[in-house]
Amino acid sequence: MKIDKQLKILGQSPASFARYVENNVIHDGRLTALSLKTIQINVGKLCNQACTHCHVDASPIRTENITRETAELCLKVIAEVEDIETVDLTGGAPEMNENFTFLVEESKRMGKHVIDRCNLTILEHKEYGHLYDFLTNNQVEIVASLPHYSGALTDRQRGRGVFGRSIEALKKLNHKGYGTDLPLNLVYNPNGIYLAAPQKQLEREFKEQLQRHHGVVFSNLYTINNLPINRFLAALIRAAKYDTYMETLVNAFNPATLDGLMCRHQISVAYDGQVYDCDFNQMLDLTAQPVNHIRDFNYDSFMARRITVNNHCFGCTAGAGSSCGGEIAKPG
Repeated sequence: MKIDKQLKILGQSPASFARYVENNVIHDGRLTALSLKTIQINVGKLCNQACTHCHVDASPIRTENITRETAELCLKVIAEVEDIETVDLTGGAPEMNENFTFLVEESKRMGKHVIDRCNLTILEHKEYGHLYDFLTNNQVEIVASLPHYSGALTDRQRGRGVFGRSIEALKKLNHKGYGTDLPLNLVYNPNGIYLAAPQKQLEREFKEQLQRHHGVVFSNLYTINNLPINRFLAALIRAAKYDTYMETLVNAFNPATLDGLMCRHQISVAYDGQVYDCDFNQMLDLTAQPVNHIRDFNYDSFMARRITVNNHCFGCTAGAGSSCGGEIAKPG
């Protein structure tokens, strides 16, 4: 779905996110930065999977990938901004980019915490099997998507056989110390037009089921609401459920989530170096203002910016909130 069409559909929602923010704590609806602890780099849209809920619209046929030049521009900012603690690598399948190991090694050399947002099955491809040792040796945190502890539900969302390959990858990561000595966090997205269940409750269920049936352990479960963009938006429209889902998000708006919104604590960089407030804005091409490209990054200007919002932002403020680190706050 083209970006301009997505934005037109979002703009037709019955409520304005900016107006809700204005009426709930923040004067005049302006969201501003609170810190810059994380740089999230989307290294490209190439992926070995094509999941039905994917907001990136990633797949095996995508060709967008970060170049060495753009990777070096990102590393320059990481080196210059002392506040940055975490380098968060995402995609697509970030491991499929030829600059993935370069970004990991250079970030670790600078003493940064590195996250790999991994779909698990990529590690089971022969070409990428060496990454089990690479990730372990570099003590990279793994944040892995697993839609459900049920094989049928996972395969329905991500493709036939995905659950089995994911379990094999989790077992091998456990053998390397992930889930005990190294952080291995799972990500859950609802498979429908409802909000995620309470994170701690769902985490207990996942841990019990995966341990009992597969002998798998992990650190934490992160629940993330599906945002109405790209493939999920298209699915909502096909099912005539878009208005229903937006009404669900708006009615669940929680002002207690505002301080923890990831857009207020990070910079999001696309494969081509364009700068955004978050990965979701990136997929809608809503660039950050006034800094549009990583080569022109200026800390003071970036921290003083007005964060760009649209009605998809209701997805991050609904219920307990939603971010790349899971829930933000308790439901209001």
